[in-house]
Amino acid sequence: MPPVFCLAGGKYFMIVIRKGEKTDLPSVLELIKELADYEKSLDQVANTVQQMEEDGFGENPVFGFIVAVENEIIIGTSIYYFRYSTWKGKRLYLEDLVVTESKRGIGAGKALFERTLAIGKELNCTGMMWQVLDWNTPAINFYKNYPTRFEDDWINCHIDY
Repeated sequence: MPPVFCLAGGKYFMIVIRKGEKTDLPSVLELIKELADYEKSLDQVANTVQQMEEDGFGENPVFGFIVAVENEIIIGTSIYYFRYSTWKGKRLYLEDLVVTESKRGIGAGKALFERTLAIGKELNCTGMMWQVLDWNTPAINFYKNYPTRFEDDWINCHIDY
């Protein structure tokens, strides 16, 4: 994918969006931890680079990811996987969209989000789904720039093993 040129604060930024590689995982895990800290849940992160290598690059990969790179430094990531809706068919699930705090507002999140949408279309998904915390106003406002449908009638359920 060609570089994306973004203008923010009177300054141009050149961002490259590319497919994630195994060597990117330490930086990606740091972004995940940064997001978890922002969401006040850093103590919940149990994932490791080794687990991500197995889960993303093993015999049966269960997730994919792309990264945003500026000046050869990973500043953001989009992590996704497929889910199946009995009503809609194959859906792309955006697990995390993270841009490091110091680089928010320069267009990296927009570039990552739009490339993730394109990946779903390229892979014949019927749509993309994700979650956002109800108090994360900056993220909610970002998603309002797209034809996002916000639902308030579903409750998230989890069982940890």
